[in-house]
Amino acid sequence: MRFNLLTLFPEMFPGPLGLSLSGRALEDGKWAYTAYNIRDFATDKHKTVDDTPFGGGAGMVMRPDVIENAVKAIPDAGRLLYMSPRGRVLDQALAEELAALPAVTILCGRYEGVDQRVLDACGFEEVSIGDYVLSGGEPAAMIVMDSCIRLLQGVMGNAETVSEESFSNGLLEYPHYTRPAEWTDAQGQTHGVPEVLRGGNHAAIAKWRADQSLAITAARRPDLLKKG
Repeated sequence: MRFNLLTLFPEMFPGPLGLSLSGRALEDGKWAYTAYNIRDFATDKHKTVDDTPFGGGAGMVMRPDVIENAVKAIPDAGRLLYMSPRGRVLDQALAEELAALPAVTILCGRYEGVDQRVLDACGFEEVSIGDYVLSGGEPAAMIVMDSCIRLLQGVMGNAETVSEESFSNGLLEYPHYTRPAEWTDAQGQTHGVPEVLRGGNHAAIAKWRADQSLAITAARRPDLLKKG
């Protein structure tokens, strides 16, 4: 899978994606990226990428002609995404859609945003990572990338890890426990592991995990149950 990043700060990539599982997957060629500096596609001597907004208002807006020049320079742009708070919220279903594609291009906005005309003309899909505003689209793009990379074959190692995670079945994930079986915290309180997880009855464990997932989802994200 290839990611094309349109950004004013190409040096921000791969960032944390160059480490851990995603970093090893990058070295192994399971995914690749090219970070294009949008400023390289400006046509004036000052390499201007933004201008004042029509209608007035604070801030600057990224120019449509410069963005289009950048998009046209990408050999295989694939699906075009623009990171924006007003877009479709990233969820596991969208991550799975994107991870199945050979190429995705992500436009990272800055300033007050991007001229709407180039978003419409090029067919960018707006994608959000939540109801808040960042100083630029680069951190949001990394989150989209990470959500896809970990789904690529061979990245996680154990396919069951992905299939049992939160949102994989529409529910939040059940709690996890490991050694020691009895743990005493700093306040002197001793905490044990649920007995069902220590008994070796796989059917009982599966039921406990399913019940826990349902209960946690109902308490914390009842909206997910309504979707189902």
